[in-house]
Amino acid sequence: MNIDLTRLYAQQAQLDAHIQQQHQQTYASTRQKRMLALLVELGEMINETKVFKFWSKKPPADKPIILDEYADGLHFYLSLGIEVQSKKMIYELTPPSSDIVEQTLLTFSSITGLQNNFTAAQLETSFMMYLQLIPLLGMTDEEVYQAYFKKLGVNYQRQQNHY
Repeated sequence: MNIDLTRLYAQQAQLDAHIQQQHQQTYASTRQKRMLALLVELGEMINETKVFKFWSKKPPADKPIILDEYADGLHFYLSLGIEVQSKKMIYELTPPSSDIVEQTLLTFSSITGLQNNFTAAQLETSFMMYLQLIPLLGMTDEEVYQAYFKKLGVNYQRQQNHY
């Protein structure tokens, strides 16, 4: 499965410009906060899956909730990708050799690696790890696109409402 982020990057650039103008911020002034937000969103998403909660018998959240949380992380990856001027728009998703817990831990680690090595190559490696969660979560590329655009609308609405 391939995932093409071209349209998503274009839409994210517009949202970022809007937010930067409204809040008098720049990519540089918000980089660390966006990386922290990405870690938080990844945590919120995996929390909804309950895959690590070996002590609990509660089922995972419904797929739309997990998709919504995944889309939150996608927004921050795209924003960081714009800042670092990543040119990679199409990622080929292959069946991961790890399970969802291991893949999530690898993704967390790669995000923290961005703090010390904020390069396009590091961002693309980390982004690929995040995207590899899609098949592990039982999602399709189309579901991810739809979740992203739905959340994009919510994010614009939040800006209008001084969220």
